[in-house]
Amino acid sequence: SKDLKGAMEILIEQKRQKLSTVEKLDEHMDFASQLIFAQNRGDLTAENVNQCVLEMMIAAPDTLSVTLFFMLILIAEHPTVEEEVMREIETVMGKQELQ
Repeated sequence: SKDLKGAMEILIEQKRQKLSTVEKLDEHMDFASQLIFAQNRGDLTAENVNQCVLEMMIAAPDTLSVTLFFMLILIAEHPTVEEEVMREIETVMGKQELQ
């Protein structure tokens, strides 16, 4: 746990450095960036930021897999929604192969 916390601190510091050098912030605004700016405003402590990012890294894969599973089940149960999703994918992707 101590090694993981140390690794998170390093990654957050790297993100903080990157944010301080970018020209267009909107291209780099993600959850970690929002946390860093909240710390800069004094809304969060460094420990709060580290804990949030750590929890996101640990919990996200589990939550994401369960959410995707249920989403796919619901799409499979509603063929008209599946058709709409496929049409939207084709509209956005055109003839490009999905990866």
